[in-house]
Amino acid sequence: MNDAAQAPTPAPAPRKRARVRAPELIGKGGWVNTGGKDLQLADFRGRILILDFWTFCCINCLHVLDELRDLEEKHRDTLVIVGVHSPKFVHEAEHQAVVDAVERYEVHHPVLDDPELATWKQYAVRAWPTLVVIDPEGYVVAQHAGEGHANAIRTLVEELEAEHEAKGTLRRGDGPYVAPEPVATDLRFPGKAVLLANGNFLVSDTTRHQLVELEPDGETLVRRIGEGEFREPQGLALLPDGKVVVADTVHHALRTYDPASGAIERIAGTGKQWWQGSPTSGPALDVDLSSPWDVAWWQGKVWIAMAGVHQLWTYDPETGTVGVAAGTTNEGLVDGPAAEAWFAQPSGLAATEDRLWIADSETSAVRWIDPEGVVHTAVGTGLFDFGHRDGAAGQALLQHPLGVTALPDGSVAIADTYNHALRRFDPATGEVTTLATDLREPSDAVLAGDEIVVVESARHRLTRLRLPEEAVQVEAVAHRTQREATEVAPGRLRLDVVFQAPTGQKLDERYGPSTRLLVSSTPPELLRGGEGTGTDLFRELDLDPAVTEGVLHVSAMAASCDDDPANEYPACHVHQQDWGVPVKVTADGVSRLPLILAGMDG
Repeated sequence: MNDAAQAPTPAPAPRKRARVRAPELIGKGGWVNTGGKDLQLADFRGRILILDFWTFCCINCLHVLDELRDLEEKHRDTLVIVGVHSPKFVHEAEHQAVVDAVERYEVHHPVLDDPELATWKQYAVRAWPTLVVIDPEGYVVAQHAGEGHANAIRTLVEELEAEHEAKGTLRRGDGPYVAPEPVATDLRFPGKAVLLANGNFLVSDTTRHQLVELEPDGETLVRRIGEGEFREPQGLALLPDGKVVVADTVHHALRTYDPASGAIERIAGTGKQWWQGSPTSGPALDVDLSSPWDVAWWQGKVWIAMAGVHQLWTYDPETGTVGVAAGTTNEGLVDGPAAEAWFAQPSGLAATEDRLWIADSETSAVRWIDPEGVVHTAVGTGLFDFGHRDGAAGQALLQHPLGVTALPDGSVAIADTYNHALRRFDPATGEVTTLATDLREPSDAVLAGDEIVVVESARHRLTRLRLPEEAVQVEAVAHRTQREATEVAPGRLRLDVVFQAPTGQKLDERYGPSTRLLVSSTPPELLRGGEGTGTDLFRELDLDPAVTEGVLHVSAMAASCDDDPANEYPACHVHQQDWGVPVKVTADGVSRLPLILAGMDG
């Protein structure tokens, strides 16, 4: 053997990648989960850092938190995840609300509370959720918006580990996470409640992943139910046979609980999250669901507020099937026939004989669907307007409501979650009033005789109220999202959705185009051309100079598969994100709008 034959095979050269120096981490709210220590970017030098820009109202952000858990555990000695909490709603800018959300959703890494979006702006983030990867030398090497990027980030983390281990710039060890002290309460961030036939209350004890039965006083513990069965359960509904159907939210499933026998049974969902391209109907146990948040019995079926995909679905116990009932998966507020309507994270349902009421949380709206399948809006205008204003429904404002309760007189009570209030809409008068204030993140309410029992989620309790004869007088407050509008030039605007397939993958074009782009606007008159659906991830838009401001709604999807010719069945991954981009049309505005789905904008 000669020396050349014995020489070891050289390691492949690290892939060249764009690198941008990472800006400092700034947030007036300070740090959570660090034991009181303030951190700076320099504290993470030598570690791989992922910044998770999230806000706790956002269902997609909660999905990403779950996507990252395995990665966080596997690479705990080289990787640090830092949540950068970037609020959409005014309530989300309250520091205690962020602290509560970190516990509620079991966030086990440091979180920077950035109520003024300072770090969001420094990193030019445009959407929740966005993940930014920073290498051990402090450079941004990738950015990903939306869901479905866990595999790509896992590959990148492994590349960065090998590259910086070889360079001597990787530092292993424990991260800066400090767990908060546990608190003993019977309930911990309860979600929804239902009144059982025996007069007791059944409550979804969300953060403890159980159901809890309480005596009629709403306080005395009877039993805990379903240890190990549920994951962040939310909605509950009584079925005609006496069983309770449960929205097992993080398990993406429906289960029934039989109070008589104690039996728990999965009736819908596979345990996997629904993605674009998956079946939208079929045998209930074979079809994926996506974060079912509430359930209601109406017209002989279980109706499901499918928060994760902005739709309503139904489960038919007679046929054992599920299917889409309303919504397109596009996020927004559009009324009309069920198949054309848009929702935004529907999170609460309440049935009457002729209406199914819907708390459409991200549009701060109360909607309803009639027996003919037409969707209507009672209160609310869209994704970016919210507040606390009573009066005529057309100008009234809510802030991220999570629950609705049908009242005997035909009106509906609204758990106006981020206003810490119980509100009421009366269809007979078209008026919105306030029934009670000084609640803490109410998420549901249940009628019990002539009283209403409110689930005060952030006070970890049920609160009993008498329905007042007169409304509470509340000073009107109106808000718009803090996000700065992007100044764009009138006329031609080039929209580029940046997507770079992860290492070892390529776009999946075995069955045709693997990308999709949908563009629309509010108001519709903003776009003179370029709206609609296509397969290219770029689009020439034509903006009407007569419309000075609005919102561009952009939805993008890309599917990539492992690039291995020898593998007949490569693993494939769907990457998707919706953007709502506030824009102002000005003469000095930009003529190109880049939105990063995955990678770096060259």
